Amino acid sequence: MFGGLRLSRLGAFSPQFPDAEALHRGLAHWNHRRLEPALPGPDWEGKITEDARMLRVEGAFIEAFRAEIAPLVAGVPSEPEAFLAWFDALKDSGPGQWDPLFSWLETTAGIEDLKWFLTQEAAGEAGFDDLVALTQVKLPAQPKLELARNYWDEMGRGNAAGMHGPMLDVATRTLGLTPAIDHTLWQSLALANTMTAFATTRRYVYQSVGALGAVELTAPTRVVCVEAGLKRVGAPIETRKYFALHAQLDIEHSKAWNAEAIAPLVRERPDCARHIAEGAIMRLICGEQCFETYRAHLWAHAHPLVYAAE
Repeated sequence: MFGGLRLSRLGAFSPQFPDAEALHRGLAHWNHRRLEPALPGPDWEGKITEDARMLRVEGAFIEAFRAEIAPLVAGVPSEPEAFLAWFDALKDSGPGQWDPLFSWLETTAGIEDLKWFLTQEAAGEAGFDDLVALTQVKLPAQPKLELARNYWDEMGRGNAAGMHGPMLDVATRTLGLTPAIDHTLWQSLALANTMTAFATTRRYVYQSVGALGAVELTAPTRVVCVEAGLKRVGAPIETRKYFALHAQLDIEHSKAWNAEAIAPLVRERPDCARHIAEGAIMRLICGEQCFETYRAHLWAHAHPLVYAAE
């Protein structure tokens, strides 16, 4: 149902970025620069010119992606209960679900395999808390409140030790990881670039709601495997805490997101259902291509003779 799309086909539209890797490295560096806190400076006009150029590049990528997946969402229901049933089914049948990579990470991967995987994931992390904060701007009251509750959980409910972003940073530091854009597979960068484009662009606000909801819906089945794999190889609790937390918390987050954010938006504006669906499918396709690429890399090292024969 969802197979066949290759993101690499969507990277050749721009002469500035003639291939997918150049496209997503360029977007990733630009996103880092434009979202980093800064001070006023004399070069502000030049930065506006650069931002305008990159916004066109980003927009062209997202629109090409949307056009590619349009047939997958053409028949999505616009009645709230029917749409939620369609959305919830992505947990089992959506792109990338039950990828064999995760059972391998849980049962077989060595510590260096897990460290390589987590380095890729950390470098491609767009910051769920910031994405939620950007997405909630000017939403109706009920969805806005749900995103606020979600954000407050991400912020550790006001306790710095419970903040989710720094918790992930602790995991990477404890393992001695040094994630960097230029050493990250472009598929991981594409995922972060897509999520950032949704959250920072108001015409994609419904795609952002769908993409973030898809993360909450599907993450628990994967992070539980990662946490189990880290425990198996003897990683300390502070390394595993982020994954153990999300294995449970995201289940409740997903239920609330669907009932309090997605359903009211579709009820108030049925034509947004297709856009929410687009965001979810695009996010899951990005994840699927990360998993396939990670698996090819890790298993080529774990089973070199098998991959050489293929």
